Amino acid sequence: MTTAPDYELLMFQRSHFNEKARWALDWKRIPHRRTPFLPGPHGGPIRKLTGQTQVPVLVADGEAIPGSARIIEALEQRHPEPALYPSDSAERERALAIQTHFDDEVGPKIRRAMFSVMVEEPAYLASLFAGHKSAPLRWAYGAVFPLVKAKMKHEMQIEEPHIGEAFEATRQAFAFVEKEVGPSGYLVGDRFSIADLTAAAILAPGVVVDHPDMHKPASPPPAIREFLARWASLPGAAWVQRMYADHRPGRA
Repeated sequence: MTTAPDYELLMFQRSHFNEKARWALDWKRIPHRRTPFLPGPHGGPIRKLTGQTQVPVLVADGEAIPGSARIIEALEQRHPEPALYPSDSAERERALAIQTHFDDEVGPKIRRAMFSVMVEEPAYLASLFAGHKSAPLRWAYGAVFPLVKAKMKHEMQIEEPHIGEAFEATRQAFAFVEKEVGPSGYLVGDRFSIADLTAAAILAPGVVVDHPDMHKPASPPPAIREFLARWASLPGAAWVQRMYADHRPGRA
């Protein structure tokens, strides 16, 4: 009897790169465990496992695979159906190029734009990233945040002109989606692919989407509501919501 593969996803509760990996696992209906970490304290155990500190990390039958793109590549090899890579070579090359663009260019900048607002809202930040923890731990996580705020702003370049550039890059990313979506409704070819999954997941922090894995805390402070309202009327934001409605399954 063949033993089912064992998959554990090490992740942050709310993160667009972690959402990419979750989406791929759920899209392929792959049963898996999820182990959420708190940003900051996660660094030690993740570095010990992988030699770096970024999540997500998929532990697949004991092999640690870091990074959403590498995780999805491994899943495509191990579980080719339903495919996320287009079968046509030119379309596959285009889809992977879009993934790289959103991973390398858009993802860090929309994160910087979002955190430029959230660093001033420690209670909201704690509820977003520590919502799965107990109330005392959520409070403690928010209370300690002022001690690491300056370091976080420095490491994430949350300062001008980088903040302004991050907001502009986010606007351009929504515009890219609006421009590149074809008559099929997808970024490449006539079916949902890695290009659509990546763009929708990476842009999700700027959009209110109806999926439990990306639900935002209720009653966000005014600054967060303003951040979300900035993009709400853009056609690219509506496309992200449509991708979630049509192609984001529940947890496998």
